Amino acid sequence: MDLRLRRVVEDDAPALAALRRANRRFLAGVEPERDESFFTAAGQASMIEGLLLRAEAGLVVPCVIEVDGELVGQASVNDVVRGAFQSAHLGYWLSEDRTGRGIGTATVAAAVFIAFDEMGLHRLQADTLLDNVASQKVLARNGFVRIGLAPRYLNIAGRWQDHVLHQVLAEEQPALRE
Repeated sequence: MDLRLRRVVEDDAPALAALRRANRRFLAGVEPERDESFFTAAGQASMIEGLLLRAEAGLVVPCVIEVDGELVGQASVNDVVRGAFQSAHLGYWLSEDRTGRGIGTATVAAAVFIAFDEMGLHRLQADTLLDNVASQKVLARNGFVRIGLAPRYLNIAGRWQDHVLHQVLAEEQPALRE
C-alpha cells in the first residue's frame, strides 16, 4: 500500500465531491449537517478555496489522503495557535470502504509528523464522539492520550454532542526525543 498525505489543491474538488457523495450516509453520524451544495464539485471547490486562504495565514494544513494514487479521504491540522500555546487540532475522515486497513493509523502518523516536525508545534489535539472506538484506537496507536470529556462540544448530526478529548505532545514522540 502506497499511502500519501498531500496538500489539497483546487483540482481535487471533483474527486472530493464524488467521494463525499459516496460516503454521505457513512459520515452523517460523525460530521456536522451539510447543505446539498457541499456534495457538489462547486461546493468542494468553495471549501478548498477557504482552506487554502486559511493555509496561507498559517491556520491550517489541509490535506487529502491518497492510497495507490486514489483519493480516499481528508486530514487536516486545524486551528493552529502559535505563541505560548503552539497547538492545533487534528481532523480526518476516510472512505467507508477503506476503514479497518491501517490507513487511518498511517494517516494520523503522517499528520503528527506534519504538526511536530514540519510545523514545530508542541501539542496536537484530536476529539472523538464517545462511541467512536475505532478512531480512539487509531489515536492511541499514535501516542494520543485521553485528557478529558467535553460535554456538548460540537454540533454533529444536528445536535450538540459530548466528545472525548485526546492529545499528544511533541516531546512524547520517540523520533523527536533522539
